[in-house]
Amino acid sequence: MIEQYDVVVVGAGPVGMLTAIELTLAGVRVVVLERLAAPSTAMKAFTVGPLGCEALARRGMLDGLAAGEAQNLAEMQRFTEQTGADLAGRMKKYSGQFAGLALIRRDVMKEPERRGYAIDQPGLEAVMAGRVRALGIEVRRAHEVTGFTQGDDGVEVHGSCNGGVFRLRGAYLVACDGGRSLIRKQAGFAFPGTPPSLTFYQAIVELDHPERLLPAGWHRTEGGVFAYGPFPGRLFILDFSGPPQDRDAPVTREEIETLVRRISGKDIRVISMATASRWADNTRLADSYRRGRVLLAGDAAHVHSPFGGQGMNLGLVDAANLGWKLAAVVRGDMPEHLLDSYTAERRPVAEVVLANTLAQVAILRPDPQAGAMRDLFAHFMQFDNVNRYIGEMMTGLATRYDMQSPLDAVGRLLGDQHGLYALMQDGHGVLLDASADASASRSVAAATERVRCVAVDGGVSMLIRPDACVAWAGEAGSTDGLIDALRRWFNPAAR
Repeated sequence: MIEQYDVVVVGAGPVGMLTAIELTLAGVRVVVLERLAAPSTAMKAFTVGPLGCEALARRGMLDGLAAGEAQNLAEMQRFTEQTGADLAGRMKKYSGQFAGLALIRRDVMKEPERRGYAIDQPGLEAVMAGRVRALGIEVRRAHEVTGFTQGDDGVEVHGSCNGGVFRLRGAYLVACDGGRSLIRKQAGFAFPGTPPSLTFYQAIVELDHPERLLPAGWHRTEGGVFAYGPFPGRLFILDFSGPPQDRDAPVTREEIETLVRRISGKDIRVISMATASRWADNTRLADSYRRGRVLLAGDAAHVHSPFGGQGMNLGLVDAANLGWKLAAVVRGDMPEHLLDSYTAERRPVAEVVLANTLAQVAILRPDPQAGAMRDLFAHFMQFDNVNRYIGEMMTGLATRYDMQSPLDAVGRLLGDQHGLYALMQDGHGVLLDASADASASRSVAAATERVRCVAVDGGVSMLIRPDACVAWAGEAGSTDGLIDALRRWFNPAAR
């Protein structure tokens, strides 16, 4: 007999785990299939943006994020002590970079308190794995999916595990299996974009003269770009001589030494290397995030260069947007066309990220034209409104889903106002009711049990979806449009 689940998630990285957490909190039976036998320790981003961190905070993982960040900050302090670089002082003033221009200022942001956390991906995955275990979510490692069959009422998934084979079935299949997604390819999603043009490297190394790569930060040279820090031994290299011939070939100590000498122009040797990875700047976006009962999230839906550390932020918010919607459809609370809003809302956000990462690569190229544009861009960033625009674009805080509302708040992803996130740990939505007679609360309570109603003093009432998106706002106690919002997002029969 084939095992039956409501949803099968392929991929146990951060995006797959958050998708499973969202579905489980919403009462859906889910299984996660992961090709790797153990979590990857490969070097990737060491920060997660504010929207991704807020998605995790709403589901009980804020303490874990803070602990992971504390560990990384301790490592940064060790680097400071070794090199004399004032990283802490710089972080107080600047909170991000665009194309290596670490000039994004938190003090000019509309909501400077909303920030990301300096936690690396292995640390993040450990935090999320703890939450997955606490919820009793089934994660099957060393289970490699080799194919699936989609029917009118479900998807049958098959693959290999422990020398044998497995088959199971779900009403829906969510692909969180990365940029080379097997699910995306077999489902027939188009994945247009630009081919790779360069090679990125990250490595943890021991150098004979690390001081020759100082000061810490990004350095653009005639050969490419390099950065040393902000952790002891961490080396970043950007080689513009072309894409990797074999991206999966092991990165050798000799390869890193040759590159860092050529690009930095410094007489330096790599004594030893603990770990290293390479990747390219493929920039591609799926034509849709859904084909029937197959959905894409994270890198399975979009790939781009890693500049600005936007990929994890983007993928986690994909999961937060999709999870509660898919659960509502599985439970039968909402019609299937609710899932169309997933592509409609998230794909435009990815378009912005892909465009800005292409622009960052363009002004990092080692030629005079790119250098002139880079200098001009750095000058523009001295203006507060430009700095704010770039900062909110890079962090995702500029995100606003199009809900055809004249009110700017509608479609925005809210920060932790009124103790909001403490109310959302179970995956429910929230009504912040500012109406004097609690009429908004009565309408919501009659329509759904999946929204918690909370009275607030004065101001604007807000109906907030489980992903912290403002679905409706009513000024001066008005409830105009509330029923329409309830029908659209929670109960099509709301009155």
